[in-house]
Amino acid sequence: MAREPAGKRARERTGLTVFTGIIEELGRISGIERHDTDARLTVRAPLNVSDARIGDSISVDGVCLTVAELVDDGFTADVMGETLRASALGDRAEGDAVNLERAMRLGDRLGGHIVQGHIDTTSQVLEVERFDAWRRIRFAIDPAHARLLVDKGSVAVSGVSLTVSAVSAVNPSNGVDAVGSGGSAGADGSPWFEVSLIPETLAATTLGDLDAGDRVNVETDILARHVARLASFAG
Repeated sequence: MAREPAGKRARERTGLTVFTGIIEELGRISGIERHDTDARLTVRAPLNVSDARIGDSISVDGVCLTVAELVDDGFTADVMGETLRASALGDRAEGDAVNLERAMRLGDRLGGHIVQGHIDTTSQVLEVERFDAWRRIRFAIDPAHARLLVDKGSVAVSGVSLTVSAVSAVNPSNGVDAVGSGGSAGADGSPWFEVSLIPETLAATTLGDLDAGDRVNVETDILARHVARLASFAG
């Protein structure tokens, strides 16, 4: 019997599933079977299923899903109703492109940052600035999660590991301050954050197709969440 890679065996022993936010493949939704309380997605993903098995974890637009069945050049995954409501997966339709990444193996390079595949919130695109080779995108973010974003920190947007290039500051008393590390809050006082996208990211992910009004999945940095939790117990 052929031996499996040590990384895969170690991952199965620990039960730990993490991603890096470096997208491996642009997949495409080839089918959606909707039910009253859940849905089953079929995703075309030749690269991601090249060594996949039933039960493996794959990040789909930043949402950790479990392979339920392997099909020709793709896989199916069950999505609970709560996940559909709490993430932008509920907006997806047959034919849509999605960002895909297989779970990290022990020994892999951590090219992005630690991403769990557990969506914290969704954000709406406020503005897209297009330059010759790159883009700057501003997203709305609710005050509770804005506290977890810092200038030059990490954030996962639709599963893509990105560096925050600017963020409106947060005031603990009312959620938002008038002056932020990257600029003032929105006209209505709502917080925001910005990312700058290089040509490689624009070409290799769905972020190059974003326009104002689109909704994306956001996962804040796990380290920031732990620090915020610990700080809540202080004095």
